[in-house]
Amino acid sequence: MTIALDIFRALADATRLRMLALLRSMELSVGELAQVLGQSQPRVSRHVKILCDAGLAERRKEGSWVFVALGRPQAVAPVAAALDEWSKAEPDHWAVADAARLAAVRADRAASAAQWFEAHAGEWDAIRSLHVADSEVETAMASVLGDAPVGSLIDIGTGTGRMLELFGAQADAALGIDRSSEMLRLARAKLAGAANTELRQADLYALPMTDGAADVAILHHVLHFAQQPGAAIVEAGRVLAAGGRLLIADFAPHDREELRISDAHTRLGFADDQIVGWFDAAGLQMARMETLVGGELTVKLWLGRKIGSGNGASLKEVKAA
Repeated sequence: MTIALDIFRALADATRLRMLALLRSMELSVGELAQVLGQSQPRVSRHVKILCDAGLAERRKEGSWVFVALGRPQAVAPVAAALDEWSKAEPDHWAVADAARLAAVRADRAASAAQWFEAHAGEWDAIRSLHVADSEVETAMASVLGDAPVGSLIDIGTGTGRMLELFGAQADAALGIDRSSEMLRLARAKLAGAANTELRQADLYALPMTDGAADVAILHHVLHFAQQPGAAIVEAGRVLAAGGRLLIADFAPHDREELRISDAHTRLGFADDQIVGWFDAAGLQMARMETLVGGELTVKLWLGRKIGSGNGASLKEVKAA
């Protein structure tokens, strides 16, 4: 009864009803909600708090931004069903206006993404010109994963969300994490409308997922930026269920030392026996290796499979790797 009272109190306001409708379309920042609703950010923040306290929404801080998403399904689903039924009898004039302003927010996101890529185009092209085409890497990754159901997917270091764009549709649920709030904003622009996909700001050494919750994990050109690659693999292994798969795409060993400075690479590629050792420490068994030669850098794919029900080594056991 208490939960029901909290929910009805939270929805006893037109603005909060409008906010709930907007959040059903997409995750939004407090600033974006204020833009759509035509209200001040402090006022919107107060409304967000009331919705969060009732379990209808949740907040997540990324850098200086606060994003708001729908809350617990058990709280939201019955309310959403009722609102949908009531709207058939009496259309909401606010919904039309809010939908138009929401479209403008989406357009702003897309424009910002385009500007960012334009500003960094030279950097992206420079590194991509050194190795086999992205399309070939992606085709090979799809072949390695095969047609088996993806289930629950986590893309670690999702960047602009390309892996989620490629494989998210095959998953029951997909989560992309990245430390960069700028990258996550770009990913949101690309993935707007993907209902089964969630994006979070998080560290690859502390994934926001319980033990054994994922069926597939992906590290796509992330590991060479990691200070502790072994620890990152162990953490990925932790969240995999028994039989779950970890797919890594990264570089074979190379001598392009300038990439440490120009592109912030911490590691200059990885040897097969390094990855095998880290897989062993993480409770993973090497299932497949692929080599993609092209350009000055060779791209490797390593697929590991979680053994049994254990969680592998602890992070402390691979700190020195």
